Amino acid sequence: MSAATDAIAIDRTAPKPEGAGRVRQILTLVRRNLTHIKRQPEMLTDVTIQPIMFVLLFAFVFGGSIDIPGVDYKPWLLPGIMAQTIAFSSFIVAIGLNTDIGKGMVDRLRSLPIQRSSILISRSIAALIHSSIGVAVMSVTGLFIGWRINEGVVRGLLAYGLLLLFGFAMIWVGILVGSAMRSVEAVNGLMFTTIFPITFLSNAFARTDVMPAWLRTVAEWNPISALSQALRDNWGIAGLPVRPDAPWPLQNPELATIIWSLAITAIIAPLALRAFNARTTD
Repeated sequence: MSAATDAIAIDRTAPKPEGAGRVRQILTLVRRNLTHIKRQPEMLTDVTIQPIMFVLLFAFVFGGSIDIPGVDYKPWLLPGIMAQTIAFSSFIVAIGLNTDIGKGMVDRLRSLPIQRSSILISRSIAALIHSSIGVAVMSVTGLFIGWRINEGVVRGLLAYGLLLLFGFAMIWVGILVGSAMRSVEAVNGLMFTTIFPITFLSNAFARTDVMPAWLRTVAEWNPISALSQALRDNWGIAGLPVRPDAPWPLQNPELATIIWSLAITAIIAPLALRAFNARTTD
């Protein structure tokens, strides 16, 4: 056998680079998920029209009846709406994943030389991009109602980084729900009755010190409260000073947000992977 033939034989039996293959798989699937948005722009209503609607409603309709002495409510409100929007990233990935499973798209992908983890990673990246559009839209909207980043570029970017980190953790919640539920209607029902009230039972839209003691405790230990407080601190938004007897998450909101995000990921991710494998395994 000639040297050229030997070289060809070696090339045919050589394993494909695992890392390069995985990256191509993920990028291709991310592009597929984002293409759906291009072809169905109405999918962006939840991160464009809805956030603007929430900002305007709370700033100009409900804001007049929400009295926080010494606080300009409009810029104070915006971090809370951003925290709510990034929490809803779980909603986006849950519906998208459940739809793919129900329509057999995941089964079709499994028939190709695609690693199963690439499906989840690509769905997570697409969901973060989707939610980031909403954060960008709200940032622009906030400029018109008086919101500003007053603590410099570094701390401003740190706040956005905390948003994405928490959004990544919430995506695993979405993967779990999207894999476990048997229909999009079930996903909508479960996510709406859990994520929606959780975002309101916090300091995102109202002060917690006037709540009943038991409700205040729940609200102040809510991860959304820590995230909202961290955003306000790092953007330099004037608000009520944190009470000396406030719980640890409000005293250390940045660290609390990181811990909450890592804890949610560590607990939910294995359950989500198990649910996804069980749902997509023959």
